Amino acid sequence: MTGLSVALQAPDPEAFAPYGQLVMPPDAPGTRRFFSDALQARNEASAPVLHVNHVNPQNLPLEVTGIERHPHAAQCFFPIDVVRYAVMVMPSDVAGEPMLDQALGFLMPGTMGVIFHPGIWHLGATVFDRPGHFAVLMWRGGPVQDDEFRTIAPLILHDPANSGVGAALP
Repeated sequence: MTGLSVALQAPDPEAFAPYGQLVMPPDAPGTRRFFSDALQARNEASAPVLHVNHVNPQNLPLEVTGIERHPHAAQCFFPIDVVRYAVMVMPSDVAGEPMLDQALGFLMPGTMGVIFHPGIWHLGATVFDRPGHFAVLMWRGGPVQDDEFRTIAPLILHDPANSGVGAALP
């Protein structure tokens, strides 16, 4: 495998903040955490769409050749039955093109979701260990297209603790 290398790091709300929010359960029983503010940016003519997907597992190192973004609305991934999954994000340049050399990768536990801000280039749902399922919430419809997919030069996602081909993450 050849291409830019992106090490998967532990979830870090501060590092992820420019790209969205990590959805973590509250610490105390009987309490709630609200993430509704992340859903406000959208086209007024759009409507909420909620679906559940089924994702086959991948191995590391993983060659990534495709990314996506949703320019006009947030997209939320909520693991339903997932052990671990990858999140990769990157900023856009002034023309809206993905900045591959600034990609960040995170190894997420199946107990934590993610909300991507509108316009953030990201990897689609990618799980490890076994097949997984996510509930995905976003806004769609209205006068503007909100799904943009891009083929990219290969990026290699790897575990920095064990970079061998096919290596399993701890």
